[in-house]
Amino acid sequence: MDANRYLNADRLADAWADLQHHANSGEPLDADAYRLAFADPEFLLRRETRGIRFQLEMLKPDLAQQALGVDSTVVVFGSARVRDEPNAQAALAEAQVRGEPSGIAAAQALLRNAHHYTQARAFARLVAQHSQQCPASERLFICTGGGPGIMEAANRGAHDEGALSVGLNIALPHEQSANPYVSPELNFKFHYFALRKMHFMMRAKALVAFPGGFGTLDELFEVITLVQCKKAQPVPILLFGSAHWKRLFNLEVLAEEGMISPEDLDLIRYVDEPQDAWEHIRRFYQLSPR
Repeated sequence: MDANRYLNADRLADAWADLQHHANSGEPLDADAYRLAFADPEFLLRRETRGIRFQLEMLKPDLAQQALGVDSTVVVFGSARVRDEPNAQAALAEAQVRGEPSGIAAAQALLRNAHHYTQARAFARLVAQHSQQCPASERLFICTGGGPGIMEAANRGAHDEGALSVGLNIALPHEQSANPYVSPELNFKFHYFALRKMHFMMRAKALVAFPGGFGTLDELFEVITLVQCKKAQPVPILLFGSAHWKRLFNLEVLAEEGMISPEDLDLIRYVDEPQDAWEHIRRFYQLSPR
């Protein structure tokens, strides 16, 4: 690491080049007190520098979106396990060949829920079609968690129309890769769930939640709570697939038992068609039809 000892202000990039050389050659990276702090992974990954990592995860996606004019987003949540109909059909056929009852049941559920993929894709296309006709400052951009399933469907819908879309992916023990339809320059990866959630809300002008698992519910109720407590501006919160959501929970019980105010039920709206979801957002913001 002798090269680091002669770095000056106009050779800062050499610090990263040196680290890359070690990675490419397979050389171990030994501790070096003289290494520039910002180019010292051992230092940046210490417990005591967690606050710096928070700030970096806050700044990197924020600055990149600012540079591309992404000021307003429509956030789409939903299950990573949903598949489009062709893939769901193929999975069912494969399961039937194997003849395992549990595998067949799981594949049947995939096929049963494949229409949510189609609807998420169609909804995102509506948002992109509208925004492509707007001045840059008034455009709405699809934003998802960047993974497969419903997230892929929404990014794919924007991609169909040639529109930019955002993916806020998360590093997980079982690696989740980004779907291929996220715009590469807006494809971000997070370590901290808290910072990822903050980015979902920073630019969100609407939230559309499709059926999903614990992650979808966590993200949904966090948004509802922020709006309820007036920590965030009111935005349309749409639950797509009324039969699914009403089967999953009965929010009226919370009002009946005095756990929430009756008017809190007005924070959400059930929708079943992509056009209905888009029309609700359009009316909320009094956007002119295009």
